[in-house]
Amino acid sequence: MEDLLVHEKECWAKSYQHIAGIDEVGRGCLFGDVVAAAVILPAGLVLEGVNDSKKLSEKKREELYDQILEQAVAVSVGYVDAATIDRINIKQAARLAMKKAVLGLAVEPEYLLVDAEKVDVDLPQLSIIKGDATSQSIAAASIIAKVTRDRLCKGEWEARYPEYGIAIHKGYATKLHREQIMALGPTPMHRRSFLKNLEVVQETLF
Repeated sequence: MEDLLVHEKECWAKSYQHIAGIDEVGRGCLFGDVVAAAVILPAGLVLEGVNDSKKLSEKKREELYDQILEQAVAVSVGYVDAATIDRINIKQAARLAMKKAVLGLAVEPEYLLVDAEKVDVDLPQLSIIKGDATSQSIAAASIIAKVTRDRLCKGEWEARYPEYGIAIHKGYATKLHREQIMALGPTPMHRRSFLKNLEVVQETLF
């Protein structure tokens, strides 16, 4: 666990207390919002088991999600929908979701640790490649974002479009998902700019 605090310790040494970790999930999906989270943890806190959300089981992510919400100084989530993704492209949409998450924090951060991106806010920040595997703050944000989006997939979005299997594939380009898009056509929550790259849906779209 100690190595996940390297970046945080450098910030603490510079007298930054409120350090926000930022990450997003859903960048590669064909369906639904891109979701970002910003998390400020108390200085010195060690959360056992926190890691890149992709390396954790769903059960472990759910447990850590609750722990993070209980112990964090502040947590915020930002969403950008499919229509906006199509309009401004996924990279800009992910950055916008991150910005929304940062601006939504109840406590203003003094420094940002960001997973491989730059957030368009006037705050000192560090972009870290594979940050969700090297920073506890970013890993916590990745867990919040992942659990939040998965719950939308299994709940609200699945209920809205039950024929597409959103609860199963979470909006990613699985065989089932591609087949359902081809059979039924895309929903208003599908990212049209992503579907253009799928030969399997060319006839559906054009």
